[in-house]
Amino acid sequence: MIRDIMRDEAFLAQKAEPATLGDLPIAQDLLDTLAANQSRCVGMAANMIGVNKRIIVFDNEGKYMVMFNPEIIKKSDPYQAQEGCLSLLGVRPAKRWKSIKVKYQNEQFQVRFKTFTGWTAQIIQHEVDHCDGIVI
Repeated sequence: MIRDIMRDEAFLAQKAEPATLGDLPIAQDLLDTLAANQSRCVGMAANMIGVNKRIIVFDNEGKYMVMFNPEIIKKSDPYQAQEGCLSLLGVRPAKRWKSIKVKYQNEQFQVRFKTFTGWTAQIIQHEVDHCDGIVI
């Protein structure tokens, strides 16, 4: 189901609760909402649709990917970026890393590790910030 975009900064600043198997429908709503906003958005976190759970979805080189309980466990090569957000107005500065290693759970809640670089890494970092209650 396509959901409305949350714009309440007090809600967005809350640290997300861990996702569970019962949260699979939220991931589908996130995918539907991301697809509906694909012309202006490349990733979403659950708090962007009003659900305070640690779930992100993003464009991974042309294919949408879902992560439950993502954690960035390694990062290298910092740089300064300018980012916009569907939940916020304008563009803001953000420190990002060119390469990140992420620990997450897939749709079967199996733990996975994957390294991402470049644009995809930047998207993930933005969405993990959402999960951590960081409003850029």
